[in-house]
Amino acid sequence: MEPEPTYVILMGPPASGKGTQAERLQELLDLPHVASGDLFRYNLKNETELGRRAKVYMDKGELVPDDVTIAMVLDRLSQADANKGALLDGFPRTVVQAEALDDALAEKGNGIDLVLNIRVSEEELIARVTGRRLCRQCGASYHVKFNPPKEPGVCDKCGGELYQRDDDTEEVARKRLDVYEAQTKPLVEYYEEEGLLIHIDGEKSIDEVTTALREAIENNL
Repeated sequence: MEPEPTYVILMGPPASGKGTQAERLQELLDLPHVASGDLFRYNLKNETELGRRAKVYMDKGELVPDDVTIAMVLDRLSQADANKGALLDGFPRTVVQAEALDDALAEKGNGIDLVLNIRVSEEELIARVTGRRLCRQCGASYHVKFNPPKEPGVCDKCGGELYQRDDDTEEVARKRLDVYEAQTKPLVEYYEEEGLLIHIDGEKSIDEVTTALREAIENNL
């Protein structure tokens, strides 16, 4: 008999380091990394039926409806490499999406095994976001606090000018965090009631966060 598939959800606000940790967990779990952002880009680029449906809303500046997002994720989970499960990143984002995912997995006798929530204070997240700088010439990434260039405002690699993206300002960052918090709070409560949620301190070093995630997985799967 083949082992039961394993489904792990990784949650975390913008700038929590979730993307970095997802790459590491993917190797640890030996599961495909299913990120909603990647699925949107794939479906839009390849002009799939779901991509065309999503584009109608995106072109109007509207949120893509839950049913389209859910369909993209379930289509990805139906592919052969996901037979053993998946590491879900950026999905679900709402309780409606969580319930739809539960229903779809339950139809096959499966369910979510573990939800890992990386927590970082708002002030720390703001500091991480507003300190980011990019090189106009080569695209190299820096941070004024965590990864500063040798000379302020100048790229170490090519000498190009460093700049701050428009969406890395404090005002925009706070709005994004407010939206995330409003969406995610009910989801956190949903998974806490299911007894699946484990909070991870995301303010430690990258390696320390990885260790905490690894221990949570080893102790709960």
